[in-house]
Amino acid sequence: MKYVVMIFRGNDQPWLEPPPALAAVQAELTASGELVGSEGLQPPAGGRIVQIRNGQQAVTDAPLRKSDAQLAGFLLIDAADDERAHAIAAQVSAAVGDRVELRGTLLSS
Repeated sequence: MKYVVMIFRGNDQPWLEPPPALAAVQAELTASGELVGSEGLQPPAGGRIVQIRNGQQAVTDAPLRKSDAQLAGFLLIDAADDERAHAIAAQVSAAVGDRVELRGTLLSS
């Protein structure tokens, strides 16, 4: 099953680049065939909200809402079961020194 491991950081701790320990986890997951993809994200201040209003595209600068944490990056993994997904999420959390959120995907092939 595929899962998304979402990496969060405090707004006072933006990433300039992912920590080296995360690269080691990514390499291990690539070698095992469990890493589908991963990305670090730019800070929320550079984000845009895109939606359709009255049939027209509307683009608004800035994050959707204010928060004390930001989504800093994610890994899409393909794990055999929940237990393995939990183990991978724990490795990622240790590598980044912060919390992560693990969610199963709905649309995956």
